[in-house]
Amino acid sequence: MMSAEDRRRIDPPAPALPSRKGLPPFDALRAFDAIARLGGVRRAAQYLCRDHGVISRHLRTIEEWTGTKLIARTANGTVLTEDGVRYHKQISAAIDAISNATIDLMKRGDSRRLHIHCMPAFALHWISGRLGDFELAHPGFDIEVRPMDRSPDFLTHHADVDLRIVAMYGAAYEIPAECRSVEIARAPVIAVASREYLARNPKIREPKDILGHQLLHEDNLMRWRNWLASHGVHTDEELSGPRLWQAQLALEAARHGRGIALINYLVVAEELKQRQLMDIGAGLDSFQPHAMGMLQFVARAERWDALPIRSFRNWLTTTIARDHPELKAPDAG
Repeated sequence: MMSAEDRRRIDPPAPALPSRKGLPPFDALRAFDAIARLGGVRRAAQYLCRDHGVISRHLRTIEEWTGTKLIARTANGTVLTEDGVRYHKQISAAIDAISNATIDLMKRGDSRRLHIHCMPAFALHWISGRLGDFELAHPGFDIEVRPMDRSPDFLTHHADVDLRIVAMYGAAYEIPAECRSVEIARAPVIAVASREYLARNPKIREPKDILGHQLLHEDNLMRWRNWLASHGVHTDEELSGPRLWQAQLALEAARHGRGIALINYLVVAEELKQRQLMDIGAGLDSFQPHAMGMLQFVARAERWDALPIRSFRNWLTTTIARDHPELKAPDAG
C-alpha cells in the first residue's frame, strides 16, 4: 500500500494562491497608482485615457475593497492619506515590477529592435555618416539613435545599447550590475583649435602652455584638469573659458576660433584630415604619451547575443578597424 509520503512525492500539492480578497481588481489598482503618482483624478484620467468618472469609480472600488480611505480632497487638491501613502509605496513597486517584466518579455521576442543611446558628438560625427551601411547590411531592423549625454536606465528599457567614450585617466566608469560591456576601441583625447586661433595666440610648445589660453569646457572644469594632470600639469589656478555643456558645442566653438577644446580622436578625425581643426600636440614629444579614452559598448547581459545587438557590435568593431587602422580595436567578442 502506498504511503502518504509516497503520494506527496508523486502528486505534490498545488502552490497556494493568494487570497482573492487580497487581490482587488487590477484596473482599480492601476487607477489608484496613477492618481498617487500624478497628483489628481483628472491627470490620472488623461494619462489612462479614461473618463474622469471611471477613474473616480475605480478609486471608490479600491477604498471599499480595503475598507480604508486612501485619498483626501483638500482646498489645494487631491492628497494621499497616511494609509494611502503607505499602501501606494507597497503596490507601486509591484506595479513597476510587473511593467518591467512585461516589457522585458516583449523585447525578448522582438528580434528586430535596436535602440542606441550615444554621446551626441560621436553620434553626429561618426555614427550618422556610417549607419546607412549598417542598415543596408541588416535590412528590416527597427533602428533608433538617441544622442544622450547621460547613460540610459537599462532597467526601464530606455535603450538596447549605450555607447560611451570614457577618459581612461579620469574617474572609473561604473557598468550597471544588470549589464555587460566591452571596449570597442581606444583612441587619444586631444586638444584641438582652429588654425586662425593658433595663428593669433602665443605658440604652444608643451602642455603647460595651454594654461595661458582660452579653454572650452563642457559641464565642468574637471575634464580639462584631469587631462592636464595626465600630462603632468597640476594647477590651482582658475581655468579660463566658457562652459558649453556638450562636446559638440565645444567643438563648434573651437572650429570658429573661440579657443581650445578637448575631444576624442574618433570624433574629430575627419576635421583633422581636412585641417578644419588642428591637433595642438601633434609632433610634440612633450604631449606624449597620449591621454587615452575608450569607446565602451554597453548592453543588458541577457540580451548581449540578441541578433540586432550582436550584429551592431560586430559591425561597429569592424568599421572602426577599417576606417581607423591607426587605432588598435580590441576584440569585441
